[in-house]
Amino acid sequence: MTTLIACLSTGKGTWSTVAKLIDSADWEKVILITPFAKDRFKADGKKVEVIQFNENVSMDELIKFLVDELAKRIVGIEVAVNLTSGSGYEHMALLSALIKLGVGIRFVIPSEDGVKEV
Repeated sequence: MTTLIACLSTGKGTWSTVAKLIDSADWEKVILITPFAKDRFKADGKKVEVIQFNENVSMDELIKFLVDELAKRIVGIEVAVNLTSGSGYEHMALLSALIKLGVGIRFVIPSEDGVKEV
């Protein structure tokens, strides 16, 4: 499969959507981008890498941080991305970082049939 990258932040009920997406496929790797403490989200035995960021930094600083962190973790030339959870600020920084890294992006959501590309 591929690497799943998902924001895990604000939005009522969004954490359950992210958890369902993680369980919907046999991901090569799962990376969660969050401003919260690393131990707050449980993925039922799945290996999840968490990138915790400081939400009080500038957009440029956040993008640079995400580029540096994701460059160490992404395997392959494309990633699956879910932005169900989080704010526009976080989404902009993540998308900018992924574009700077030159990876292909597929937007995904969980569905009754597994993972659906949107």
